[in-house]
Amino acid sequence: MNKSLLGASLFALALVAPVAHAHQAGDILVRAGAITVNPDADSGKVKVDQGPLAGTNLGGKATMSSDTQLGLNFAYMITDHVGIELLAATPFEHDVKLKNTALGAANGKLGSLKHLPPTLSVVYYPLDNKSAFQPYVGAGINYTWIYDEHVGGRAEQAGFSNFKAENSWGWAAQIGADYMINDKWMINAQARYIDISTKATVDNNALGQGTRAKVNVDVDPMVYMVGIGYKF
Repeated sequence: MNKSLLGASLFALALVAPVAHAHQAGDILVRAGAITVNPDADSGKVKVDQGPLAGTNLGGKATMSSDTQLGLNFAYMITDHVGIELLAATPFEHDVKLKNTALGAANGKLGSLKHLPPTLSVVYYPLDNKSAFQPYVGAGINYTWIYDEHVGGRAEQAGFSNFKAENSWGWAAQIGADYMINDKWMINAQARYIDISTKATVDNNALGQGTRAKVNVDVDPMVYMVGIGYKF
């Protein structure tokens, strides 16, 4: 009777436990989900760097809004514990605002921009590949391509035009975890820090012909993603 009970218990446990072997050398992992870029923008003072007012310190600072898009991860396992991963996403769009500058008309929403942040990382999975739960850490390099900058309607009425922001190279670090539902499908969650710095410029001929203001911004966002994955 005890043997029958034990056998039934083991059978039930086998049905409940995930039949999954996690990542092994040669595996290709594809993950997709919602990804949020939350900038922790820390800017220098807004200054005039061209035109009759060159050298004028306008004070204040620049801020950026958050955005959520479709995130994609592509990873290749070099060994059972080490992989190479590429982060991609659909374009993020952020509002750029100025506040507390010396020019009242410059405060508020200056405009918006879009960016793509491809990030290449080396990731390390410390647990045995028989574990369904697979935490990992990673580090790598990011290139942020900024494009489609434009001033907002209110800023345009105040004389602002030709809003530009430079692309950025920086480092990135991440933590994350996969939970294998079965041998192919997984649930994934991850968080990463990306070092993004840019110089933004904007013209305002209303202040004098050829006048341009600039501000250096350390965007440095935290990036969060939750989704599902598939192992080939």
